[in-house]
Amino acid sequence: MKKIAVFASGNGSNFQVIAEQFQVELVFSDHRDAYVLERAQNLAVPSFAFELKEFADKVAYEQAIVTLLQERAIDLVVLAGYMKIVGPTLLSAYEGRIINIHPAYLPEFPGAHGIQDAWEAGVTESGVTVHWVDAGVDTGQVIKQVRVPRLPDDSLETFEARIHEAEYELYPAVIKELLAE
Repeated sequence: MKKIAVFASGNGSNFQVIAEQFQVELVFSDHRDAYVLERAQNLAVPSFAFELKEFADKVAYEQAIVTLLQERAIDLVVLAGYMKIVGPTLLSAYEGRIINIHPAYLPEFPGAHGIQDAWEAGVTESGVTVHWVDAGVDTGQVIKQVRVPRLPDDSLETFEARIHEAEYELYPAVIKELLAE
């Protein structure tokens, strides 16, 4: 059985969906006050949090993460709203074993504000992308994508809600496929 870890920086809604369908070995957050930690506690999933500012540099920070993952023999790292760029220390230790979900149809609208950027660009559709993590920002090889239309009566909030609903379907489907390999 492959072991998965979920990384999140904030609310953890994607973590919640994943943890309700799969055994999650641990949650890691780069914010000690992230709501995802409360979600993890409610689901009895071990959680860990430390922040970059607590370390001498990003190498030391990521080495602490790698140690945490290796101690628990994690096979797949699932980024779910983890807002830190994965650096070379973590990437080299887990290359080909880190996936991310992005709330846009990559390569359209990479970065931290995919939904807002798509909305402001006035697109007629955006989407959701699950991809492998590489050294770039949302540049890794696409695993699977779905399109989400922008409806004529949409507000930013309704558009965003539909994109999140697509995430909640797509991410578990991709994780299931990867765990079966």
